[in-house]
Amino acid sequence: MRTVLAVLVMFSAVWMVYRRRYKLLNTILAVGMIRRLAISASMNIPSFREKLLPELFNTKSHTN
Repeated sequence: MRTVLAVLVMFSAVWMVYRRRYKLLNTILAVGMIRRLAISASMNIPSFREKLLPELFNTKSHTN
């Protein structure tokens, strides 16, 4: 019975976090130091950096 209750409580906690994941993420990233650490960590991932940087610094030339 104790194990069933523990599993039920754990499942409920995971479900609540999943349901409010964007609000939690916004709250956590509102702290400047945590936001800087998260960006630094994500820029150390090569595949993430290769996909993100061209999108941010799109240098299409305009011809007239």
